[in-house]
Amino acid sequence: MTTQVPLFPPIPLAEWADTKDTLHRYAQIVGKVRLDQSPRRNHWWNVTFHVTGRGITTRPMGLDPTFAIDFDFVDHRLEVSSTTGDRLSFALPGLSVAAFYERLLASLAALGVTVSIRPVPYDLPDATPFADDNTHAAYDPFLVTRYWQVLSQVALVLEEFAGRTSAKTSPVHHFWHGFDLAVTRFSDRRVQHPQNVDPVTREAYSHEVISSGFWFGDANVPEPAFYGYTAPEPAGLTEEPLRPDTARWIDSRGAHLAMLRYDDARASRDPRATVLDFYESAYVAGATRAGWDLERVRWPQGP
Repeated sequence: MTTQVPLFPPIPLAEWADTKDTLHRYAQIVGKVRLDQSPRRNHWWNVTFHVTGRGITTRPMGLDPTFAIDFDFVDHRLEVSSTTGDRLSFALPGLSVAAFYERLLASLAALGVTVSIRPVPYDLPDATPFADDNTHAAYDPFLVTRYWQVLSQVALVLEEFAGRTSAKTSPVHHFWHGFDLAVTRFSDRRVQHPQNVDPVTREAYSHEVISSGFWFGDANVPEPAFYGYTAPEPAGLTEEPLRPDTARWIDSRGAHLAMLRYDDARASRDPRATVLDFYESAYVAGATRAGWDLERVRWPQGP
């Protein structure tokens, strides 16, 4: 008998921090393959993961052959499949990062795929090369499935929020850099970056943006949370009100994030409506201070 998954089930960071660290590195390895093999899109939209009915996917990439890599978080396997009809997979539980890296490269080679990636973590606390990382090997199947279930639920909330505007809007996608899920709205105003800004940031933030998303927690914010931010940050942003009352502005890398704790949303009378209201309040705060024309791009409700 199938057990119903409640909306926003508990996922305390402390319970799966070791598993999350391992899974994050798995995702970075596959994400770097995606970066190497996919056609470029503006704002790096080509490198992200997308949620599926069983996990997350790269979507098809490459030309000779065309292939995709899928994480199955129900049966806990990684699958590499080609448009030739060939398919290879292997189990995830018990694999160190080094073993995962070795098996993925072997699977790609067996399908005739050659990749060239920088085989070290990106912006993580340690820089141990993937091939040498036998430390990260924790994998709790129940909590990995729970991660995917939460990811799926939040993705649907973000899809609804994304549909409230006719402005240029990103897909709802899962970033392997920060291991967060996000959707971004853009204005038509370009941003002039200083010369010392790196090319990744320069492309991601080429225009004014307001992002809304969710992450599972990290060393700086050790709990899952919904977030929103405006970049570049306009003056007086943190003077704008947020909803609900439990939401707050926090400092983050020299700027500010609107944040709503996952557990506070879960405890509300209508968690889904609470999160949508939070995202709207953070968006209106940023758009108001940045001088966006809110009414011009507001998508009318209804069919």
